[in-house]
Amino acid sequence: MKTESCIVPDGPNPAFEIDRQYLLSTLLELLSIHSPTGYTDPVVRLVCSKLDELGIPYELTRRGAIRANLASTTAHSRRALVAHVDTLGAMVRECKPNGRLGLVPIGTWSARFAEGARVSVFTDNSIHRGTILPLKASGHTYNDEVDTQPVSWDNVELRVDESVATDVELHRLGFRVGDFVGIDSCSEILPNGFINARHLDDKAGVASLLAAAKFLVEHQVKIPVPTCLLFTISEEVGSGASAVLTDHIAEMVSIDNGAVAPGQASREFGVTVAMGDSTGPFDYHLTRHLLRLCRDHRLVHARDVYKYYRSDSASALDAGNDTRTALITFGVDASHGYERTNIDSLVSIAQLSIAYALSGLVFGSQSGPLGGIEDFPETRTTQVETIIPSQQEVVAAIPPSC
Repeated sequence: MKTESCIVPDGPNPAFEIDRQYLLSTLLELLSIHSPTGYTDPVVRLVCSKLDELGIPYELTRRGAIRANLASTTAHSRRALVAHVDTLGAMVRECKPNGRLGLVPIGTWSARFAEGARVSVFTDNSIHRGTILPLKASGHTYNDEVDTQPVSWDNVELRVDESVATDVELHRLGFRVGDFVGIDSCSEILPNGFINARHLDDKAGVASLLAAAKFLVEHQVKIPVPTCLLFTISEEVGSGASAVLTDHIAEMVSIDNGAVAPGQASREFGVTVAMGDSTGPFDYHLTRHLLRLCRDHRLVHARDVYKYYRSDSASALDAGNDTRTALITFGVDASHGYERTNIDSLVSIAQLSIAYALSGLVFGSQSGPLGGIEDFPETRTTQVETIIPSQQEVVAAIPPSC
């Protein structure tokens, strides 16, 4: 079956066999650790432990972004697969006189999805549990006003599970402006493959990338091009892959969520290759290379364009990297809310990551950051014959009224 938005290959899918149990258990481990942008050290340590188990060497930036190096027949990594470990969250902006905490969001997400969330508050010396509630949370007190209250971060507050009723009592327990707030993932995996949780963006991408790495290691696959796995720590606030690439990286493929919604072509099954996002088109040649890999390995796939979206690829280019970039996504319904995907989509992401690692560079002749026209790719064009009229013909065509 083939449609305009999604291509389902005929016949069985012979693509690489992914350890689904490993993928799911890794995902649950990642989701169990709070990692709002700025408070990512614990999840960085978990990812490093996973790389240690696989025997993959890695190094860290000062702030904790991870660059892992897959074995290769040559030296410097020439391309990268990247996913981000940071998530949405919140930060304390006020210790309120009523003993509650005022919040600001970390990352871009609606207070509508914060209402009712169970959370952990990380003070300088302790961790406390609590719930984010609207200011008017009780129908027994406010009647219909619980439904008419505006949706905004100014209209929610954090109720901590401690015996506090004033800002003085909050301070006595160590609560301060700037404390990080981690939002519980509330994870649930169903027998039919559906996965519901907050923060699938992008911990599902991280789990898929680690599952792909596990396949390559266990099958002792010799990859033709030096490849690094990048795990960034600040994608949700826009800086992402800006400080973890090297000059040698000619291509970078980001792994992130794809918005499943009316008007979008992304699906919760298979893999979606993004053709562009809010920052503009992705690299023409690299995206077509990924689409060919999907066809060659019989992966269900679609194309999509995201209007209100940016990824690690955008931050890499913003930082001045001259790197071909692309984005592959697993389908997520209600992104940046209470999200849902399917194991099928995560497996497809892992399979495409392996296929990409086993392929050559799109343009291997571009061995350095600068080169000549002979190394520059040629894009297909349609020749259009242009007829330039003479001056007499232009004058004759002007209506008398002009």
